[in-house]
Amino acid sequence: MTRDALILIGREGTLDRETLRTHATRLRRRGVADTVHIATYTEEPVCELRDQLEEIDADRAFVLPACVAHSHETIDAIPAALSYLDCEVRYCEPIGCRPELTALVTERASKLLDPAGTTLVLVALGSSSLPYHRQMAAYHATRITERSEYENVVTCYLLQNPAVECARYNVQTEQAVAVPLFLTRNETTDQRIPAKLELDRGGIALADPFGEDQRVTDAIHAEVVRQRILVDEGENESPATFEGSLAERRQPVATDGEGGYR
Repeated sequence: MTRDALILIGREGTLDRETLRTHATRLRRRGVADTVHIATYTEEPVCELRDQLEEIDADRAFVLPACVAHSHETIDAIPAALSYLDCEVRYCEPIGCRPELTALVTERASKLLDPAGTTLVLVALGSSSLPYHRQMAAYHATRITERSEYENVVTCYLLQNPAVECARYNVQTEQAVAVPLFLTRNETTDQRIPAKLELDRGGIALADPFGEDQRVTDAIHAEVVRQRILVDEGENESPATFEGSLAERRQPVATDGEGGYR
């Protein structure tokens, strides 16, 4: 019988480790995989993940980046580190574009303000060179707009335009509620976003990030199930997903002897 492992990989400082442990415990109880692991790094994924990944004993590993959208690290450094896994690797898509999270966004917002006559502001990290955070925010904005629950839905970003600090000037209603599209609480959600939204001026309420909500666990579970379906359909022989192609060519390159980049 194939022994499966699920590995949640995240960066220290951008996620709350206790929140990640909560999801790992739920997934373990559900029997999503024979073993469920958390692996973290601070600066150099290739170097810092090596020992953690080499200790995992499995025939097949489902590796999921603990974030809501791809970054340079998840499309470059983390796939390179996966070469330290001595088994078949199924690299999973970040969970940001999942319907479970759309429902969570609207629930977070509606607990603070009635949707009627309210602008919903979706706050994402963004990137100056990659499209993934913008695509994720647009995914939720489109789904929520189609339901016509809110007067208006706008998106803004920390690292690209439209910028978070300009969000209140794009609000055409008397009240607005902002939801940070982040997996867990961190310095960005607790300090940077409130400061840039100028919450002390009033008019905008700020919801919590996704955190320990059960639907985050559901989203992770659903992604693992999706990857298993691809395996059953034989697509593991020729990766049919973007993440599959990343994992297929995974190799630490230009190393310093310890698995890190020069």
